Amino acid sequence: MRRRRSSPWIHRWSRPITAAIATLGAIETAFLTVAEVLGSAEAVCPTNGCKEVLGSAYATVFGLPLTLFGFFGYAGMLMLAIAPLLINPDRNKEVRTTLDQWTRFLMFVTSTVMVVGSAYLMYIMAFTIGAFCPYCVLSALLSLSLFVVTLIGHDWEDMGQLALTGLTVAMVTLVATLGVYGSVNNPTAAPGTVPPITTTSGPAELALIDHLNEIGAKNYGAYWCPHCHEQKQLLGKEAAAKLDYVECAADGVNSQVEQCKAAGIQAFPSWEINGQIYAGVRSLNELAELSDYQGPSDFGQQ
Repeated sequence: MRRRRSSPWIHRWSRPITAAIATLGAIETAFLTVAEVLGSAEAVCPTNGCKEVLGSAYATVFGLPLTLFGFFGYAGMLMLAIAPLLINPDRNKEVRTTLDQWTRFLMFVTSTVMVVGSAYLMYIMAFTIGAFCPYCVLSALLSLSLFVVTLIGHDWEDMGQLALTGLTVAMVTLVATLGVYGSVNNPTAAPGTVPPITTTSGPAELALIDHLNEIGAKNYGAYWCPHCHEQKQLLGKEAAAKLDYVECAADGVNSQVEQCKAAGIQAFPSWEINGQIYAGVRSLNELAELSDYQGPSDFGQQ
């Protein structure tokens, strides 16, 4: 009892605090991941900058939403934080002590990975994309909080060894992150080159695109935008080739940045139909309804 009273309060409460922060982070990233899976995370963005960031090529890793990996990180920290607390110290004191030591080290490693990854993404957001994303900033602050609480919330015996471990983990994380995003930072294809469309258009898709062209509909996007490619995949290769597409990326092929600004485009992709702007990926049935299309509607039957 004397030893517990003399220990700093942060040592006694570090695990509950860590669990609370990790829970908040898990809720945020789960929300964004579900939004992305169901449609587009950009749709729940409160600012234009948020839409630009979550619609960029940096928002996906190996074809999966980056927020999914964030969720795994927060969920992992949550489990590591509460694991020893689930052991009854009166019955399994030795097991709890051992589990406390191992999870403490793993929490430090995990939080170091998360804070380094978040710092890199903050740099990309500020200096490459040049936009502000409140969700991303919140996640970065939560990651930093987890690292700080883990660092000061435990009685580390060898700070020198801990610093060496942290530096090693940070370097490995940074190298791995640069490798993952290498294709984005240094694309092998010519700048502005869009990925090929792999789907095939049927009569309905071709009739729809002809109708859209007849009424002057336009599609705004950026070559690096994964959702823009998704929209074209829905149309199919043949229909996408006839699409009245406006490139909004400054370094894209046939870039028309000023036209995008004049149209008030705030998210990619966006459709301009009958004078109205509709942001986000739209199903072909939605496009048909928005444009008063009356032709064949058996989309996806080719």
